[in-house]
Amino acid sequence: MNNFDTIGRMMADRLCTEPYEKALRQSIHPGSAVLDIGSCAAGHALLACQLGARRVYLIEPGDGIEMARAFARDNGFENRIEFIRAVSTEVALPEPVDVIVSELRGAVPLVDGRLRSLIDARDRFLAPGGVLIPLRDDLRVAVVDAPDLHGRFVDAWDHNPLALDMTTARELVLNAVHWGAVAPDQLLTDAAVWATLDYPSLKEENARGHVTLTVARSGVGHGLAHWFDATLVEGIGFSVGPGQTDHAYGRPFLPWSHPVALAAGDEVHLELRADRIGNDYVWTWRTRVTDQGQSTKAEFEQSTFSSWPLSRRWLRNRRSDHVVELTPTGRADCLILQSMAAGVTLGAIAEDLATRFPTQFETGNRAFARVSELADKYA
Repeated sequence: MNNFDTIGRMMADRLCTEPYEKALRQSIHPGSAVLDIGSCAAGHALLACQLGARRVYLIEPGDGIEMARAFARDNGFENRIEFIRAVSTEVALPEPVDVIVSELRGAVPLVDGRLRSLIDARDRFLAPGGVLIPLRDDLRVAVVDAPDLHGRFVDAWDHNPLALDMTTARELVLNAVHWGAVAPDQLLTDAAVWATLDYPSLKEENARGHVTLTVARSGVGHGLAHWFDATLVEGIGFSVGPGQTDHAYGRPFLPWSHPVALAAGDEVHLELRADRIGNDYVWTWRTRVTDQGQSTKAEFEQSTFSSWPLSRRWLRNRRSDHVVELTPTGRADCLILQSMAAGVTLGAIAEDLATRFPTQFETGNRAFARVSELADKYA
C-alpha cells in the first residue's frame, strides 16, 4: 500500500475523523498554538487553522509531509503551518503550545516508539493547562468463538498435503499476534479493560494487567479479540471494537494454543503484558480457564518472544559483553555517516564508497543511491 492509499484511508475513516473534529472544535480557540504529531495528511493541522489557531506546528518524519504542504497550500494555510520533517523527540519548538493532537497509533496504541514520542512532546511542549488529544485509550479484551480465524493460522501446519511434521511452525504461529475481525455475536464473554493509557499522566511505554472474564454462553474459545476505546476529550471518543467495520485500525487476535469448550459460568483468568524491547513490543498472554471458578480446564502461557525462531547470532548480538564485528555493509554505512558528519558532499561520499567497497557497489549510481538513502534517514 503506498502513501496515497494510507492517507486516503485515514482521511475517509469517519469513525475517528469525526470525533477528532469535535474534540478539536472544543479545544482550539482563536490565537491558540497547536502541535500536530503523526497526522501526515495534515487533516488536524488544517482544521486547527480553520478554527482560528494562530500557529500550527506539524511534525512528520516521512514523505507524507510533502503532501501535507500541498494540502496547506491548496487551502491557503501554508503561512500558518510550520512543517518540520523530523522525529518529534529531536525537535525544539520556539514556544509552548496550547493543544497537542496526535494520531500515533498503529493497529493498536502500543507500537514501536510512538508512546515515547507522545510522552516527550507532552513534557516538553505542552503549556500548563494545555489540552492533550487523545486523553486516554482503554485496552479491551474478550474471549471469542472464532474457528475460521484460528484455523486460518494453524490449519496449514496441522493438515499439510505433504503429511510432514510441522509442529515447530505451529508453535511459532500460536505465539504470534494475528489480525482478523470478529463479529459481536462471536464474543463469549463481556469485554474487560486490562490496561488504560492515560496520556496526561503516562510515565512508561509498557502495559500490564489482570482480568477475570466470565463466560456468558456455551461455545468454543479460540483466543482473545483485542481492541481499544479512545477518549479524545471528556465526552468525545470512539471504539474500534467488534461490529465497527469502518475504520483504518487493525483487529488483533491473540490465539489460544488449542480450542477450549466453554460453558456458561466458566471463568477465564488472564494476565496480559506488552513490554517494549528495542523497537518493538513483546506481547505475553497467560490464560487459565476454570470450571465455574473451581477446577482448571485449560492453561496456556504464550508470548510473541516465542514466535521468533531465535538464532545464536540474534542472542549473541544482545549480550552486553559481545564485541561486534561489522559486515562489509555495516562498514560502508559507517563510512557514509562519518563522511556526512565531516561535511563531505554526497557525490564525493558516493565516489569514495564505490572505490573502497567495489563488491557492494558495482556502479557509482548504486553507491549514490545508498548514500541518498541514509541522507533521507538521518539528515
